[in-house]
Amino acid sequence: MAKAAPSPAASVLTPDRVFADPDISGPTAKGVALSPDGKLVTYLKAKETDQTALDLWAASTSGDAPARLLVDSAALEAKGGALSEAEKARRERQRISQHGVVEYAWDEQGAHILVPVSGELYLAYAATGEVGKRIAKTASGADATDARFSPKGGFISFVREGALFIAPALTGPERAISPRSEGAVSYAVAEFVAQEEMGRDTGYWWSPDDKAIAYSRVDESGVDIVPRVDIGAEGATVISQRYPRAGRPNARVDLYVQSLGGGAAVKVDLGDNADIYLGRVDWSADGAALYVQRESRDQQTLDLIAVDPRTGKGKVILSEHQQPWINLSYDFHPLKNGGFLWGSERTGFHHLYLYDASAKLVRAVTSGDFPLANHERDRGLLAVDEAKGLAYVMASKDSPLERHLYVVNYRDGGPMTRITGGEGWWTVTMSREANAYVGAFSNPATPPQTALYGIDGTRRLWITENRLDATHPYFPYLAGLPQPRFGALTAEDGESLQYVLLKPTNFDPAKRYPAIVEVYGGPGVQTVTRSWRAPAERLYLEAGFVVFQLDNRGSTNRGLKFEGAISRRMGGPEVRDQIVGLRYLQSLPFVDPKRVGVTGWSYGGYMTLRLLTEPGAGFAAGAAGGPPSDWRLYDTHYTERYMGAPNAEAAAYDASAVLPRLKDLKGRLLLMHGMADDNVVFENSTRIMASLQNLSTPFDLMLYPGQRHGVSGPRRKLQQWRTWLAFFHRELGEPK
Repeated sequence: MAKAAPSPAASVLTPDRVFADPDISGPTAKGVALSPDGKLVTYLKAKETDQTALDLWAASTSGDAPARLLVDSAALEAKGGALSEAEKARRERQRISQHGVVEYAWDEQGAHILVPVSGELYLAYAATGEVGKRIAKTASGADATDARFSPKGGFISFVREGALFIAPALTGPERAISPRSEGAVSYAVAEFVAQEEMGRDTGYWWSPDDKAIAYSRVDESGVDIVPRVDIGAEGATVISQRYPRAGRPNARVDLYVQSLGGGAAVKVDLGDNADIYLGRVDWSADGAALYVQRESRDQQTLDLIAVDPRTGKGKVILSEHQQPWINLSYDFHPLKNGGFLWGSERTGFHHLYLYDASAKLVRAVTSGDFPLANHERDRGLLAVDEAKGLAYVMASKDSPLERHLYVVNYRDGGPMTRITGGEGWWTVTMSREANAYVGAFSNPATPPQTALYGIDGTRRLWITENRLDATHPYFPYLAGLPQPRFGALTAEDGESLQYVLLKPTNFDPAKRYPAIVEVYGGPGVQTVTRSWRAPAERLYLEAGFVVFQLDNRGSTNRGLKFEGAISRRMGGPEVRDQIVGLRYLQSLPFVDPKRVGVTGWSYGGYMTLRLLTEPGAGFAAGAAGGPPSDWRLYDTHYTERYMGAPNAEAAAYDASAVLPRLKDLKGRLLLMHGMADDNVVFENSTRIMASLQNLSTPFDLMLYPGQRHGVSGPRRKLQQWRTWLAFFHRELGEPK
């Protein structure tokens, strides 16, 4: 029976409702995967009674039966203990804030699913949902992490206490593949910057025939120990964190290959210079070669090395040189004929190229003044159908505000053909055979909808239709659904800057409204997209604020020239672009130009501080969360990519710092930070606090005990938003 239409009083979306259960945006499918036999589609879905807890669901691809709960996380979490610090850090790097079943893996036959929960490994039978424990924690409570099936499905592999183990998939004892971790040396793990900045979450790679594993050896003994006080609600712990700050030593990463047939591990020759980054590792289609991407410390050279896994000897078969930097990608795909597909920004836009078996360039597969998707975990190349010579790619070809799936013939050449429809933003997971895909679509009027599609774009099965009907959690508030206005402004040098503007609920053109600029502003992120708006953002609109976002130079999905404008100038071009947006916002007849605030987190927190201290900017208030205050305090791979080495670019680092500018702070500041932040460490904000106190400058402060770089949990996030709303109400006032 359909619910009754909502009363007018129910149309106001409150903070309490945004952070209550069920999720106001409706059911969302995460981690969607097709079974190897193509009979099931599996996905993670939050409980209706607890949106922080994820369960594993399965649906028949034939549509002949309703979706079913396959693994109930509550039943397994009750048996497990607390996560280890290593796993907590790994999830922080992957931005996993929920719990329960947060990841899983299919076996080759499509019969079993590996489910890690609370540091223990369970095996779920796909046909029945029966779950049994496969790998338990040790007596000391050590977790099994980064677990997966081998490619042929014969083994389970996992990392425990910095060492790599395998076990027969169904039954049998585990055995160590790597040496045991000792001191600052660990095996088969991704070092801090690999996880945080390079999009590489693993440190081991199976050969396709299950006969060998390549694994990393990570030596952090040369990395500076940065004491970090992890302050929680019930006390503090001093953690000696090895944190590679800009200009300082990185972990040394070596690579080994271990045959499962026995014998000593073979060390891979990565060259004479140990001060490099291990970017990506892939096996050839037949397992005869290992491909390693080696990135230089200055991130301007990327070598593709073909390695003989029997001897460890390698040869550089392709070398990319790029300024101001090279962005790593996952768009490398070895072909069965010995050739490969390769992603590159050599033209200024990320595109796909075909190489033959001798590593000779055959052709550009895609081209144009638009990029394929490319940033860390964001893949442009999704799948390859070698029988037909087709590559399936994600791109913003038609508009930088949208993303779609395209197909192109890499073997014979030809144009890209768009598969997905609608005006909005798609994320896609392809089947292994490239004959179907799972697509999630949204736009400002459509919350995320997920379905199974044929390769021609025909929908076969809804996974989460998430229709905005009378049964949807958002339905009582539908009358106030934000109507974003997209547009473009011209920067000082003529570059086009995309923006989005949202008017307050019950907008009255005769009034003058306060406004809030939401900013991130840093590389690797795009905020202006034709996608579903976060319901929390509407809280500003309900409170009577205009909301404005602009993607400045340095942001992603506009090409390397657009992004590279901030090279050695962080806090410069992107700030000036935001001022262009501010002046436009102030010119609107319904905006009070003297009552504009700004807010952002992480790089957005840094931008907030730069904007509040920019001479003549005119912001009335700003809320800065988790802000870097001096880029010398941040990690190597991120900071040196954009700013160079501190000893060579001292003036650039000085110019980008926040602390010397605090004497010019205009408008009231709200500073927020997690007191256990292991990314933008708390020292960044304590320096700001001390500087403002020495300047006798009043400011507001909100700290989060036990929280890392983000604030997690519905109750804390509710408090966070109440704090923002109260702050901006006080400083910017009501519409007039």
